Amino acid sequence: MSLQSDIESMVKSVDLELYDASVVSENDETIYRINVISSEIENGKRKGVSLDECVELTHLISPLLDVTPPVSGEYRLEVGTAGIERKLTNINHFKKSLGEKVSLLHSGKEKTRGTLEKVEGSKIFVKTDEETVEVEFNDIIKAKTFFEW
Repeated sequence: MSLQSDIESMVKSVDLELYDASVVSENDETIYRINVISSEIENGKRKGVSLDECVELTHLISPLLDVTPPVSGEYRLEVGTAGIERKLTNINHFKKSLGEKVSLLHSGKEKTRGTLEKVEGSKIFVKTDEETVEVEFNDIIKAKTFFEW
């Protein structure tokens, strides 16, 4: 099994979903960042992830990384929630964000804002105030979820 799939199994064991894992460099420090979301839907929305759940997950993942480090050299493990407003960079991010408000910049600088209705193959469907817009995933330049206050 790969490190990614091992981490995904651990995340699922605490009833969360792996949103993404990445290595970033900030202030001359290497960080292995794991972002998670709740697997539970409540009143049509995803439940939040508590600090205690992130701490528990950190304690589960840390020993695995001692045996199979994600990078060579020193790094810091950071486990947190993907957040209410987050980038959508792959098709799975879209699938995990169904029912949420999204903003897309696509084909020729066209902008679409609305509710992510469904994902079928490589097509993304966003319901705007006027219509349902179908966008090919490969035509998306930039995408993110957003929260209306």
